[in-house]
Amino acid sequence: QTSPSVWRFELRKGVQFHDGTPFTADDVLFSFARTQADGSDMKSYTNDFKEVRKIDDFTVEIETKTPFPILPEVISLVYMMSKKWCETNQAVKPVDRRKGIENAASFRANGTGPYRLRERQPNVRTTFTRNGGYWGKIEGNAQDVVFTPIGNDATRVAALLSGEIDVMEPVPVQDIDRVNSNATTRVLAGPELRTIFLGMDQKRDELLYSNVKGKNPFKDKRVRQAFYQAIDIDGIKRTVMRGASTPSALMVAPGINGFLAEQNKRLPYDPEAAKKLMAEAGYPNGFEVAMNCSNDRYVNDSKICQAVAANLSRINVKINLQAETKGTYFPKVLRRDTSFYMLGWTPSTYDAHNALNAIFACVDDKGAGQFNLGAYCNPKVDELTKKIQSETDKAKRSAMIREVFDIHAADIGHLPLHQQALAWGMSKKVELVQLADNFMFFKWVTIKK
Repeated sequence: QTSPSVWRFELRKGVQFHDGTPFTADDVLFSFARTQADGSDMKSYTNDFKEVRKIDDFTVEIETKTPFPILPEVISLVYMMSKKWCETNQAVKPVDRRKGIENAASFRANGTGPYRLRERQPNVRTTFTRNGGYWGKIEGNAQDVVFTPIGNDATRVAALLSGEIDVMEPVPVQDIDRVNSNATTRVLAGPELRTIFLGMDQKRDELLYSNVKGKNPFKDKRVRQAFYQAIDIDGIKRTVMRGASTPSALMVAPGINGFLAEQNKRLPYDPEAAKKLMAEAGYPNGFEVAMNCSNDRYVNDSKICQAVAANLSRINVKINLQAETKGTYFPKVLRRDTSFYMLGWTPSTYDAHNALNAIFACVDDKGAGQFNLGAYCNPKVDELTKKIQSETDKAKRSAMIREVFDIHAADIGHLPLHQQALAWGMSKKVELVQLADNFMFFKWVTIKK
């Protein structure tokens, strides 16, 4: 840092994109500017940049509007793109895939990493091959990596057990023992940083998908709390997740900066109290509402939603469950075309501010609240979230994060469920590194002969 709001970065020399084009400061400036274009999902990462300056071909300065202590963690999430490649392939601006718009960057890639994209057939096969011109060290020996989407759990497990595939994730919780007991396969398990939660439309005056007309029951905190206390999270852990989950009261996991165990205390499961809250809110006979869930994104996602629906039926809420593949689910909910939904979130910076800005913040056109799909909004939370971003005193910053979580919990802003456990199934010939953010780096994959 050359000042509290200015960071200077020296770029590694000799780095090339996969097409052989040198990586320079021009690509950095282009990539950051691209994040702010219409259709970008990356706006929230760079919307507090005041200016990105080229000092020379291999030196860049980033000036922020206010001090930004976690800038290095945040910019690591913005992948660099070749300015020349984007100009040649009409991909200078991103497209909003939620609207069904595609461009060259939707199907092709030209990065600087250890593996390059060789083939991309969405929902069929994606193939990567080792990048011989990679600037760094590739510690593993995998020459090619082929992704083959297999939506059906049983088919996916069978493919692993037969040797048709080498690695799969996640292993369905009911199949973990089976994979481990097989002579040629094993399960690599560990805690994950992703929190699974439920969100509700708290903005519209009338829900899109409910039999309640003329008003929105989710605007009433008593209804939100009733839903919370009607969910038997321990039962879900026991019967749906087979013990492979950690119930949570917070929207971030242990291991994320800002997590405090003393705040991680759920409201008690209490269907009778939930019924009373519903009656007080004016819904003694409940109501109907649609619930959107994926069926191939998170561990047992559709089964979790089925369990939630069964729980809510005990307080006379009829859930019209719409579980669908992630390919259609995410475009729908990201348009906020939903009344009640399930989502998972991993703060990729390992810092709570990531979740606060993406999920808690009031929605604006600069990227704040980008994944706050139910439009929860508390001005005090917004004020604190902005202060947290620029606060350099660790104690003050931690105190503000704590206050935000207290406010959000009091508001019942979302319904946190649990952190799922990682379960990667693999051939015993495969050695790799499992990270808690569920990222798998090919350069660390070794296939034993």
